Amino acid sequence: MKLVVGLGNPGPKYDKTRHNVGFEALDRFAAGTGVTPRAKFNGNILELGVGEEKTILLYPHTFMNNSGTSVRAALDFFKLPSESVLVVCDDFNLPVGTLRFRSGGSAGGQKGLADILRKMGTNDVPRLRIGIGPLPQSRDVTSFVLGKFAPQERAEIDFTLDRAIRGVADWIAHDLKYCMNQYN
Repeated sequence: MKLVVGLGNPGPKYDKTRHNVGFEALDRFAAGTGVTPRAKFNGNILELGVGEEKTILLYPHTFMNNSGTSVRAALDFFKLPSESVLVVCDDFNLPVGTLRFRSGGSAGGQKGLADILRKMGTNDVPRLRIGIGPLPQSRDVTSFVLGKFAPQERAEIDFTLDRAIRGVADWIAHDLKYCMNQYN
């Protein structure tokens, strides 16, 4: 079983913001499956069969900075090791259009990921970072990540999200090393 966690903030106020690309990636991944989300683990989940693998998509609804609460509850319920989890999140340190698979390391300023690492008790959590930056010098981090993409960036992020969902499918079918070689 695999658990794919998309990070974002719940509610229409945050739709299509930079910080919600994790939610957007999961939405695209689940599009056309006909599976209805249900509330569980302080969020919404969708249970899918992807190839031979049972896959759970998790949208934490604890708001970004408390995402670890939802992820920890899902991990405990399904008794999954950290290597069976993929966290999909934004990264303002990467240019728009960049994908970066990693097996571990620091949260790099992403507070939702930081909370997950803290609640899981390890930095060895696979993640797919989606570039939303760079952060302009004239903007503070909060207003930037909670802002929407400029029209020219929106086209780029849409293309990137399509690549990201192919990457998620490859992670499920293959492994993280395969994805690092294909997408980084």
